[in-house]
Amino acid sequence: MSSALRPSACPGLLRIVPALDGGICRIKLDGGSISSVQAEAVAGAAERFASGAIEATNRANLQIRGIGRAQTALIDSLLAVGLGPRTAAGDDVRNLMLSPSAGIDRQSVFDTRPLAEQILASVQSHERFHDLSAKFAVQLDGGESLAMLEHPHDLWLSAFERDGTLRLAFGLAGCPTDRPAGSVALGDGHALVVAVLALFLELARPEQTRMRHLLTDHPVEDIRVRLAECVPIQAVADWQRIPGSNALHIGAHPQAEADFVYVGAVPPLGRLDPAMLRGAAQLAHEFGDASLRFTPWQSVLLPNVRIENAAHVIRRLQRLGLMCEADQALSRLIACTGSNGCGKGLADTKGDALQLAALLQQQGHVPNVHLSGCSRSCAAAHTAPFTLLAVAPGHYDLYFRDAAQPGFGALHARNLTIEAVAALLDARSRSSLDA
Repeated sequence: MSSALRPSACPGLLRIVPALDGGICRIKLDGGSISSVQAEAVAGAAERFASGAIEATNRANLQIRGIGRAQTALIDSLLAVGLGPRTAAGDDVRNLMLSPSAGIDRQSVFDTRPLAEQILASVQSHERFHDLSAKFAVQLDGGESLAMLEHPHDLWLSAFERDGTLRLAFGLAGCPTDRPAGSVALGDGHALVVAVLALFLELARPEQTRMRHLLTDHPVEDIRVRLAECVPIQAVADWQRIPGSNALHIGAHPQAEADFVYVGAVPPLGRLDPAMLRGAAQLAHEFGDASLRFTPWQSVLLPNVRIENAAHVIRRLQRLGLMCEADQALSRLIACTGSNGCGKGLADTKGDALQLAALLQQQGHVPNVHLSGCSRSCAAAHTAPFTLLAVAPGHYDLYFRDAAQPGFGALHARNLTIEAVAALLDARSRSSLDA
């Protein structure tokens, strides 16, 4: 890997970024998937060269935190098991998100993985694409019932069937539930992605690093016309992507192949220790296909488990400290690193989230809540139903999601303690049940 890494504030596998609790290494996983052998290597690297803290991210990747001076040894141990990019400069642009159940989902229209492999090969191998921002991201949706459809992407593609033919709807700077800019034949999916990336790099000014920035100068229709010069594009008048359940990443769920399920488990607040990751990898080796799939919900799936083994796998995961039931309050909470590990964090979001989860569990309510230590919202790429934005240690402003308002939504109350937040959410839940 001779290519030099460009400067960036985003961590990567080959670029370890400092934080209050030590260095951060981000390991990008193709389609969120990692083999048992690779997972064992991550656990070992976190144990030997860092604090042992491993995070599942909201883009289905992994991070190792608390890295000390042995950065080269850590990187080498991960490269040795094939967790690196094809080229050093290609690490930043491996931002392609799939459904965690790609290829095994009962409702999928097609298996996205071969096309994803083509796209990833192109963005890593073509030097011109290395100029893309480390945050520039693409989503490829195969119509799966388990799919994160709320994370905005610079380009999204979503499969649908029309008159017996598979096509890919696509959109810019949004989500698959948005109105598409158009559609292409399934066989033109790779060419469309290449055309979009090339056109973006041609049109964008240096400060325009994301598609939403470009659209302020170039309307979607103008870009669509330019793309149609490279790829045949059709209008999409009467199609819209319908979301599935947001709880399908927790517990055992049937796969397309009879007698097999995937088992989803949530590490508390997205954080694993080496024993958890190693134990899950061992279970995947014993009862699955020797792979794990990480999800945009900061959880992990064990695919291809025989249905008769599901209950045993769940019990073993729970003994490791992972959650496999959707009615656990802690499984519905998201929290960033907070002031213990980040200089921008104004509160100990992880500790406060544990306190809030205990209070909500006592009250019998399990809302989806996001705790953010600052306005950057590193832990959540989407807007949660309820967001707590830290203003001081142990104190938060509370926002309710509102489609008419940007960011976290509508500000509901200021400077609340965790106890006050729990009481307010409890009262809101009770009033909605009584309505």
